[in-house]
Amino acid sequence: MDHEIAWTHGPTPGGPCAGPEDVLRLLRGAVRAEPGGRLEILVAECGMCGSGEVEFEVAKGECFCVGCCIPLGISDGYAHPDAPYPWRLEPSGVPLPPASPGPGYEPSDFPRCPAGHDVFHVALALAFAADGALRGISVGLRCPEDAALCLYVDNARVVARAA
Repeated sequence: MDHEIAWTHGPTPGGPCAGPEDVLRLLRGAVRAEPGGRLEILVAECGMCGSGEVEFEVAKGECFCVGCCIPLGISDGYAHPDAPYPWRLEPSGVPLPPASPGPGYEPSDFPRCPAGHDVFHVALALAFAADGALRGISVGLRCPEDAALCLYVDNARVVARAA
């Protein structure tokens, strides 16, 4: 089964809306914590470039800050300080976005909203177990130009990986 992004319109179809918090609402409606666990949902910001940048380009299963090009750390575990680093993701019923290696780029490696834009606000939903261990991650994208929303990573299972 191929990974295919399904886009939906934000609260104001055809026009921009309030901001990145729209993608938070998308994740709140799509992701659930396991019994006894907790769910942490946040808008992604770049902590490296110091600009508080909230716009990212998305490629090969990762989100890169528009300001400094540093990856957010979705695919390797740098996305959250309390998470096991490094990690790997395993699909939980829905395939992961493509992460094709090497210099050959596939069009599916670079998501675009229905209007063709390729810069997004990103939100993360982190599902923690009752013991505090990170169990799953979901990633939502929102186009700041036309408010289109999608679930980019849908409840991927987080597995600790030997460094």
